[in-house]
Amino acid sequence: MSVAAKAPPKQDRARATYDRLLDVAGLLLAEEGIERISTNRIAAEAGLSPPALYRYFGDKYAVLEALGRRLMERQNAVLEAWIERHRSGGIAAMAGHIGELLAETAAVTRAEPGAVWTLRALHATPRLVHVRLESHRHVTDRLTDACAPHLPAIGRDMLWRRLRLAVELGFAAEEMTNEEDCVPADAVLADVTAMLGGLLLDLTPLPQAGGVGGGQGQSGGPPRCD
Repeated sequence: MSVAAKAPPKQDRARATYDRLLDVAGLLLAEEGIERISTNRIAAEAGLSPPALYRYFGDKYAVLEALGRRLMERQNAVLEAWIERHRSGGIAAMAGHIGELLAETAAVTRAEPGAVWTLRALHATPRLVHVRLESHRHVTDRLTDACAPHLPAIGRDMLWRRLRLAVELGFAAEEMTNEEDCVPADAVLADVTAMLGGLLLDLTPLPQAGGVGGGQGQSGGPPRCD
């Protein structure tokens, strides 16, 4: 069952309190793990009473969901800026700057309190899996929107599917750099950059006799998952 998350407050003072609670929760998550943190502990560390916390979050899973959504909103801001910089250059420009996108996303993730453990919580907790899935689908939608005008011969459904795989690979590589100490992080980044750049370039159809090629089912959009 999904967490019934409340929308973040809009007033500056309330938003500052909300973000302080999330910052404290992220740090506690990294120190204590999912099972040991509690709303009472988060409130105490933030200098607030439990009722003050419950104004914003129904339980600790709502806090974890908000942590995940805040991280992914900040990652999405990096994606939007990257698309704005490179979409006009076509597939070659986007393929050539995949490493930039991965590095900037990783930097945002490192700056977020407890981000590594937040990502682990999104994987490991059934009540939170939907947050990660929604985010990865959103990233795929935005990349499809950016690439589709440059790939008119490829059906949007196939393009979305290929990019969805690329998105999963990119996030998996980022998580690997946080967990795997047998391989240097810069080597992982270089490898996945080459893989994803090649994937994008492979989508560019070669000229074919008759003028049209590569279209594998011209559908109206990616699969509906809601």
